[in-house]
Amino acid sequence: MPDKYQWDDASVAEMWDANAPVWAELSRQGYDQYRDMINTPAFMAILPDVRGLQGLDVGCGEGYNTRLAAGRGARMTALDVSPQFIARAIDAERQQPLGTRYLLASGSHLPFADASFDFVMSTMCLMDMPDYQGAVNEVARVLRSGGFFQYSISHPCMTPEGEWVIDAQGKRIGRVVRGYFDQPSGDVEEWIFGSAPKELTNGMRRFRIPRFPRTLSGWLNPLFQQGLVLECVEEPHPSKRQVHKYPRLADARIAAYFLLLRCRKP
Repeated sequence: MPDKYQWDDASVAEMWDANAPVWAELSRQGYDQYRDMINTPAFMAILPDVRGLQGLDVGCGEGYNTRLAAGRGARMTALDVSPQFIARAIDAERQQPLGTRYLLASGSHLPFADASFDFVMSTMCLMDMPDYQGAVNEVARVLRSGGFFQYSISHPCMTPEGEWVIDAQGKRIGRVVRGYFDQPSGDVEEWIFGSAPKELTNGMRRFRIPRFPRTLSGWLNPLFQQGLVLECVEEPHPSKRQVHKYPRLADARIAAYFLLLRCRKP
């Protein structure tokens, strides 16, 4: 696979295409618990009223969150660089039509005219893109005046070099942040949904995911450079009741896994 100096849309698409079969199978069985119980509920909770609005989902994957926005009455267009994920999104649209148009395209080269959309959303995608600045520039271009851009990313403090603090009983009680200002760009993480039973995932291909981490200022300043106005920030975490029912979510009450941002074009 290309090193960090050779990443482009094609190489990212190749990696996500390879992830798609196992990712879709496990997530549709409910094993993406951090998405289903923490990230997506928080994202939808802060999403403004989108009824009747023209919306764009950048990096839609197999369309899970796109369908939720469409279910709220938005007229959605969605795109991804992975043909495998777009094929699965189109298949889901055929099975349950919501009027969504899915396209194979890059978030940093949007195939739309200026001021085409009332809002743009992106869930857990931008930290996997090699050209975040280009994506922000394009989002600002296709947004109409008064429109908003809402997205979720891995929390900047959840650095690849960080590690958990473990007590004498083996329980996670804190997290050490390391390498915050020296985060490697284009490193590849390998993992699989931890909530899926081992007897199911044994023999499955682990996800290989490119990561392009940034500091908090690295995420925010490109927004401000485009004149976008920050209006909402969330760091979602599970409730104590959720942790009691699903103990493996407990570490998400110790350190934030996700950061949600919403900004608006004046």
